[in-house]
Amino acid sequence: MNWAHWLPGVFFATVMFATVVAGYLAVYRKPRRAGAGTEFESTEAPTEAPRAIISRAFNRIGEAIPNPVAEQATLRKRLLLAGYRWPSAVTMFHGIRVASGLALAGIVGWTVLLAHGETVSTLIPVLCGAGFGYLLPDRALEARIRARARRIRRGIPPALDLLVLALEAGQSLDQSLHEVAKALGMAYPDLCEEFLFARLEMRAGKSRQEALRHLAARSPDAELGKLTALLIDAERFGTSLGPALRTHSRYLRTRNRHRAQEAARKLGAKLVLPVFFLIFPVVLLVTLGPAVIQFRESLKTLFSGL
Repeated sequence: MNWAHWLPGVFFATVMFATVVAGYLAVYRKPRRAGAGTEFESTEAPTEAPRAIISRAFNRIGEAIPNPVAEQATLRKRLLLAGYRWPSAVTMFHGIRVASGLALAGIVGWTVLLAHGETVSTLIPVLCGAGFGYLLPDRALEARIRARARRIRRGIPPALDLLVLALEAGQSLDQSLHEVAKALGMAYPDLCEEFLFARLEMRAGKSRQEALRHLAARSPDAELGKLTALLIDAERFGTSLGPALRTHSRYLRTRNRHRAQEAARKLGAKLVLPVFFLIFPVVLLVTLGPAVIQFRESLKTLFSGL
C-alpha cells in the first residue's frame, strides 16, 4: 500500500470534518440571549436534537470512565468561569477529554500505520496522540475562560453607566441589575447572565452581600470582583452608590485606555522577529534574486570563453 496516496486524503478528510463542525457550531447553534422572559437559561445541557445526541454520548462516556473526585471541585469551578453551569457539565467535559484522546490516538495510529505498514512502530505515536488529545480540551477551556473574561471586562463600563442612571432614577439595586441586563443583553450576554443569576439568587432568599460575593466568585475577570466589593462596601457603610459607581466607571475607562496604549507600544517589539525572519528574507530574495542569477550567467559566459 502506497502511503503517499493515502496521507493527503486523510489530511483532507480531517480538515473538512473540522471545518464542517466549526461551521455548524458557529452558524446553527442557538444564539445566547439575556432578556426579561429568559432570565437564566444555562441550568441544563443543550436540548437541540443534534447537540443533544452528542451531549448524551459524551455524558455516557464520562459516566463509564471514572473521574477522580478530588478533581471534580476544581473542574466545576473552571467550567463555571467559562460559563457552563448545567449539572452534567463535569461529566460531559470528562467524556469530551476521553473521546478527544481516543480520536486523536486513532488518527495518529492510522496515519503511522499507513506510512510504515508496521504495527510495532505505532505504539509510541498512539500514546503521544492520546495524551495530546486528552489535554487539548483543557487548553480550549482555558482559552474560553480568557475570552469570556475579556468580554465581561468590555461590558463593565457601559453597565456601570446604566446602573448609575437606574439608581439615580430611584430604583433598587436588584431592579437596577435587572434593567441593565435587559438593556445590554444582546451586546454583552456574559455579563448580563451574571447579573441575572445574582438577581435570581436574591429572589431565592439569599442576602444581597452573599449574592454579590457569589457573583465575584463566578467571574473570570478581577474587575467584576472589584465592582462587587464596591457594592458590598457601599451597602455596608450606607454611602451613596451613584458617585462611587461613576468614579469607578471613569477609572475603568482610563485603565482600559492605558492597557490599549501599552499593547500598541509592545507591537513594534513583537514585530521584530516576524519581519526579520519572514518578511526580510522574502524581500532579499525578490530584490537580489534576479541580480544573482544574472551575475551567475555572466560569470558562466566569461569563464566559458576562457
